Amino acid sequence: MDRFRYLVVEGPIGAGKTSLARRLASRLASDLLLELPEENPFLARFYQDMARYALPTQLFFLFQRARLVAQPDMFGRPLVGDFLLDKDPLFARITLSADELALYQKIYEALRPRSPAPDLVVYLQAQPATLIERVRRRARGYERPLSEEYLALLAESYARFFYHYNAAPVLIVNSENLNFVEREADFDLLVSRLRAMKSRREFFNLG
Repeated sequence: MDRFRYLVVEGPIGAGKTSLARRLASRLASDLLLELPEENPFLARFYQDMARYALPTQLFFLFQRARLVAQPDMFGRPLVGDFLLDKDPLFARITLSADELALYQKIYEALRPRSPAPDLVVYLQAQPATLIERVRRRARGYERPLSEEYLALLAESYARFFYHYNAAPVLIVNSENLNFVEREADFDLLVSRLRAMKSRREFFNLG
């Protein structure tokens, strides 16, 4: 695992990316880089009224993510993160109007830091029904208005993004039957699968 000095876990809301990133950072004795949705003052209002609050919500996350990956000592030690800056426009394309998207893209190109690509991206997949069940289970009140339709669109957008993504090796993980938080055997199995990575794009499915 020493070859993975910068490892990113990605996936739609409810896929388990932050939980897995925490566990991997602990196992690998790596630093942890997490996005902080609770700091976004527009997020709760976005879930209530997406059309109205999409742009400020998106821009706040863009500034936050760009600031996090632009830290001067970020790559001094092994690092595990729960977001990929390259996927930031994914949300913009499904929530912003045409004029807002054009403005966002100009800001994104001007602001985006030229940080190194990850050594590996772990992309977690799950069915929309599973995502919504996981979101309902965790106690974040502002996420309650999320619909299965929105999560389905998000999951589809992630699949499309990673179909074309080639900046780093990708392990695509079907997380439907994996519980890497509560089942140590599942987590160990996933870690062993990471160690066995040989090509730039592989798929892992349990069951």
